Amino acid sequence: MRQHGIRAQQREQTRQALLREGRRLFSGSGYGAVGLAEIVQAAGVTKGALYHHFTGKADLFRAVLEELQQEVARRVAAAADAHDDPWAQLTAGCEEFLTATTDPDIQRVMLVDGPAVLGWSQWRAMDEAASARHLADALSFLIDARIITPQPVAPMVHLLSGAMNEAALWLASSSDPKDLDHTKAALAQLLQALRTA
Repeated sequence: MRQHGIRAQQREQTRQALLREGRRLFSGSGYGAVGLAEIVQAAGVTKGALYHHFTGKADLFRAVLEELQQEVARRVAAAADAHDDPWAQLTAGCEEFLTATTDPDIQRVMLVDGPAVLGWSQWRAMDEAASARHLADALSFLIDARIITPQPVAPMVHLLSGAMNEAALWLASSSDPKDLDHTKAALAQLLQALRTA
């Protein structure tokens, strides 16, 4: 019984090493520039160990992306939860998304390589599972509270999510440190237009 627990712990350590090194390599060099041999060497494991946990490089990338999306979602939720007012929760969460995605590692894996490697449909489904559902819940609550004009939620979620993803990509290529503040200000005006009078 004890031996089984040790093996399970070793398997988890191997998986975590692969995820850690995969994240470091994918974010540093980009998916296309990283080979399986480089990943397993950096993680200090064999290719067989990688294939025990993942079906291949794309599957490892998907797991890294999912971890990053969950990390960003936790940051967004923490920023929103720091406020009691539902409107402040929405705006703080959206602003934190922009701040989080200014991290070059997150930008490359989550916004650049993610859709290219997994395809738009799979990437979008993962994005929705990680964050769009929370945005939809926040918007629904604000509509129910009559803070936002009643309207279908799905189009707003896609428009806001798309705008924030595009802004994050633009910020990735920006060299002006003021652009994040300018983008947050523009986002605040965009969100303000949703409010009832």
